[in-house]
Amino acid sequence: MAGVGLNDGRAQKALDSVKEHLDSPYGIVLLQPAYKDYHIELGEVSSYPPGYKENAGIFCHNNPWVTIAETRLGRGTRAFETYTKICPAYREDDSDLRRMEPYVYAQMVAGKDAVRHGEAKNSWLTGTAAWTFVSISQYILGVRPVFDGLLVDPCIPSKMNGFSVTRHFRGADYHITVDNSAGVEKGVKSVTVDGKPHEGNVLSAFGDGKTHQVTVVMG
Repeated sequence: MAGVGLNDGRAQKALDSVKEHLDSPYGIVLLQPAYKDYHIELGEVSSYPPGYKENAGIFCHNNPWVTIAETRLGRGTRAFETYTKICPAYREDDSDLRRMEPYVYAQMVAGKDAVRHGEAKNSWLTGTAAWTFVSISQYILGVRPVFDGLLVDPCIPSKMNGFSVTRHFRGADYHITVDNSAGVEKGVKSVTVDGKPHEGNVLSAFGDGKTHQVTVVMG
């Protein structure tokens, strides 16, 4: 998320290892394999049953961090896949296993070592919803405030043709239409604001109370 390792391959190596060792159909576990016995020098992490909570459970709060990290690598398909694995709206087919309200995030989901891998626990008790909103709005859709203005830098699945979003920012509304006819995962080819070409993908802070039409072409 901080950009460490992006240029020397370490970030990709780390996230590839997450995919290989920690990923599951229901989200990313904290560690693998789980501790089977209590270790006094480790304390709480080894006190939980295998696959639950910090002991190799799918701790949902940190899954959006991996989503964000994938967008930093430009892997929009992978980022969206990670997002959907813990999003309640995408888990309806698993409702008999998940056993949680279909409109709320879980604090944790039972991990690979658990008896009921995929069963959700502790609703209404997590920062997951807030972090997920950041990951999907600011990093997958890629509309986020920066010091110089409003950055538009989508990182989406290559099969997604585009999207539109309206963002209120510093006293003005921005109606943003993103065109991904090129079928890429990341990259901005051109930007127009109110019908005029705009250099770069950071939108100025108008602060004029008006609605501005923005078109972004990926490529």
